[in-house]
Amino acid sequence: MKRQNVRTLSLVVCTFTYLLVGAAVFDALESETERKRWNHLLELKAALVRKYSISEDDYRMMEIAIIENKPHKAGPQWKFAGAFYFSTVVLAMIGYGHSTPVTIGGKAFCMAYAMVGIPLGLIMFQSIGERLNKFASVVIRRAKQYLKCKKEEATEMNLMFATGLLSSVIITTGAAVFSKYEGWSYFDSFYYCFVTLTTIGFGDYVALQNDQALTTMPGYVALSLVFILFGLAVVAASINLLVLRFMTMNAEEVRREDNELQGVSQHVITVDGEAVTSVNGKLLAGHTVGRDAGDDVDQVSVCSCTCVGPVQYDYNRDIRPAERAAANAAAAAAVVYNSPPTEQPLLSMKRVSI
Repeated sequence: MKRQNVRTLSLVVCTFTYLLVGAAVFDALESETERKRWNHLLELKAALVRKYSISEDDYRMMEIAIIENKPHKAGPQWKFAGAFYFSTVVLAMIGYGHSTPVTIGGKAFCMAYAMVGIPLGLIMFQSIGERLNKFASVVIRRAKQYLKCKKEEATEMNLMFATGLLSSVIITTGAAVFSKYEGWSYFDSFYYCFVTLTTIGFGDYVALQNDQALTTMPGYVALSLVFILFGLAVVAASINLLVLRFMTMNAEEVRREDNELQGVSQHVITVDGEAVTSVNGKLLAGHTVGRDAGDDVDQVSVCSCTCVGPVQYDYNRDIRPAERAAANAAAAAAVVYNSPPTEQPLLSMKRVSI
């Protein structure tokens, strides 16, 4: 099996193992809390129904009204500022789910917009990431020159460290800003920044949804959009380095396998017109030549040892010297007298290159 196939199979196994481990950990951390919260909600529902004598149908209508009214509490979502925010979320593939189109025209346009916008956004973020990597390589090279390092060129590890450090700075700074404006704890704000810049976008925390910020705080809206776009560009730079590293490893594996295959093919020869493969001086397939005239000369073996078929002999060493000398003399005489030799050589060998 090729190394590439082994690596692919290993990646599949590792990924599914990682999924199983993640499921087990989330089950242990979240399932008990979920059960307690559900039981508490059931108790609140029973107390509310009992206190106000609400029927099951009325309670279900109240739930629908509250759920549908929740997005409107954040203010208008489809004015230009809110629509621009939604377009950014779609193009960046974050998908908070805080606001979604409800009309047929809006849903149709959203699908068409995403089909064109998502590839465009990916190309843009990738291009910006490449420019950031180029800028980081120049800064690293000049820093090494200033520090008089032996190797002045920026390595892949240097670039990955630089982009990782920049990503950490963006996330920590953004967490502080969102914690101030949204009233979240710093850990929740950090969680929101990480989920946003990795394009996971659960939607449990969404910025610009308090106090009608989309219409009353244009500066904060602009800051949020800049954070999303620039942060995604930096993350794209990191991903670009990882992809390039993986492609480099893959190319090295392919080149190594090609060199090994080429080295094997150089040992292919032909014996009496039949291809024989020899690796490290061992005959893998071909004719066997016995020491007696009655031996079968057409037996074929695919083993380099003597465990299958009669003993194999070296063609240039084991033919009886007298017979070889006689054959060579007959061939020489045929050349001199311009007549066919009385006896053909016992063996003709030629090397072919593949």
